[in-house]
Amino acid sequence: MRTTGSSTEAPRKPAATSPARTADRAGTMPALGAREAAGVVGDVLLPVLAGGVIVRRPRAMSLVERTGWDRRGVERMRALRERYGPGPLPLTVRGRAYAVVLDPEDARRVLLETPEPFSPATLEKRSSLAQFQPHGVLISGGGERARRREFVEQVLETPRPLHETAGRLTAVVREEAGLLLEGAERSGQLRWEEFDAAWWRIVRRVVLGDAARDDTALTAQLGALRSAANWSLAGPRRRRLRSAFLSRVRSYVAQAEPGSLAERVARTPAPTGTDRAGQIPHWLFAYDAAGMATMRALALLATHPQSAGQAHQEATAGDPDAPRELPFLRGCALESVRLWPTTPLILRESTAETSWAGGTLPAGTVFALYTPYLHRAEPAAPYGDAFAPGQWTEETGREARTNPALVPFSSGPAGCPGENLVLLTVSTLLAALLERHTYSLASHPQLRASAPVPATLDHFALRFRVDAGC
Repeated sequence: MRTTGSSTEAPRKPAATSPARTADRAGTMPALGAREAAGVVGDVLLPVLAGGVIVRRPRAMSLVERTGWDRRGVERMRALRERYGPGPLPLTVRGRAYAVVLDPEDARRVLLETPEPFSPATLEKRSSLAQFQPHGVLISGGGERARRREFVEQVLETPRPLHETAGRLTAVVREEAGLLLEGAERSGQLRWEEFDAAWWRIVRRVVLGDAARDDTALTAQLGALRSAANWSLAGPRRRRLRSAFLSRVRSYVAQAEPGSLAERVARTPAPTGTDRAGQIPHWLFAYDAAGMATMRALALLATHPQSAGQAHQEATAGDPDAPRELPFLRGCALESVRLWPTTPLILRESTAETSWAGGTLPAGTVFALYTPYLHRAEPAAPYGDAFAPGQWTEETGREARTNPALVPFSSGPAGCPGENLVLLTVSTLLAALLERHTYSLASHPQLRASAPVPATLDHFALRFRVDAGC
C-alpha cells in the first residue's frame, strides 16, 4: 500500500461556528458534525437513492423533479465549499467513512489514481452490481480487473470514434428510428414509452444480434435484477433469476450473429477467468442510461432553436446511411449528461491512508464525487445551468474535454470504456430523428431557452409534438 501525495489547494478554512473542525495531532481530518452530515444525507444522498441508483424509479423521479430536490443538493455542496474550502469534506454515515470531493483537481486525482489507492469496487457497488454482473470490471480487483478491463476495451474499441461495427449499427439505428417515427407521425406525438421500446430494440440488436430484437423477456429479467440492486446491501440475492438471465445472455454469444458485439465477444481471446459473456450485462445497463440521455438531448434541442438548427444541418449533411462522427450531436449528448448526470455519484474507496492539504484520511474512506455540483456549480464549471453543446466541439471550447470538473462519462483508468460507442449510437439516432421531423416539447414548460436549465428532468414524463416534412 502507498500513501498518495497531497493536493496543491489551499487548506480548508475552518468554520466560524465549528472551530473544532481542524486536523488533530495525527493530522487526520475530523468528520462533519452530525447536523451538517444529516444535511448532506438529506439533500444529496437521499434524492440519489430515492430516484434509483441502478434503475430509475418513475414515481420517485417525478417527486425529485417537483420538489427541486436535486437543486437543493447542488446548493448544499456550494455552501459547504464556501464555508470549508475546496478540500475533501469527511462525514460519517451509519458508521461508514465518506469524503465529499468538492474540488475538480481533487476529483481528477481520485479518478486518475484508480484503482490504487482509489478502488472503484466499493462495498456498495459490489453489493449492487453483483445482482446481475458478478464478474463485471467495476467490481473486480487486482490482476483480474486488469485482464477484464483489457478485454472490454478490445471489444468496445475504446479509443475509436467509429467502432468496427459502425456500419451495421447505423443501419440498425436508422431502421428502428424509421419505425418509431412512423408511429409518431400517426399519433402526432412521441412519448417516453414509445421511445424506450424502440431504444431497447436497438440495444438488443447492436449488442446481441437481430435474434434478440424482440427479446423483451431478457430486458425484463435485467430490469428485475437492477431493481433488486437498487437496495444495495439490504437487497436479497435473486440468484435463480440471475442465473436464468446470464444463461440467456450466454446463449446469444454461443450463437453470435455477425456484426454484433456478441460476435466480438466470442472471437476476442481472453485469459481464463475473464468471463467474456459476463461483461455484457454492464453494457446493457450502461445503454439504458444512454437512452435517458438521448431523450433529454432531444428535449434540449426542442427548446433551443439555434442549437436545433445546427443539429439539423449536421444531420442532413453527407450520406445519412454511412457511419458519421457527428461532433455537434455528440456534444448535445455530452451536454445532456453534463446537465443531468446519469451517474450522480461516482464512488471510490481508498485502499490506503491518503494525504490532503487539510490532513489525512484513513484507508476505507469512500470518496464521493457529486457530479451535479461539479458539472453546474463548482467554480471551474464554465456554463452552469446553460445548454452549451459547442463547448465540446468548437476550437474555442475544447477545454470542456480537459476540464476536471466535467466528467459525464467519468474519467481515468475506470472511465467508461464504451463512451465512443455510446456517443456513436446516440448521435446516429438523434440525426435520424432530426432529418425530416421537428419537435416541440409538450411536457416540461420550465425547460426553455430563456431560463436556466432545471436541475432535474424526469425523462419518464417527456412528451413531444412531432411534425413531419422538416
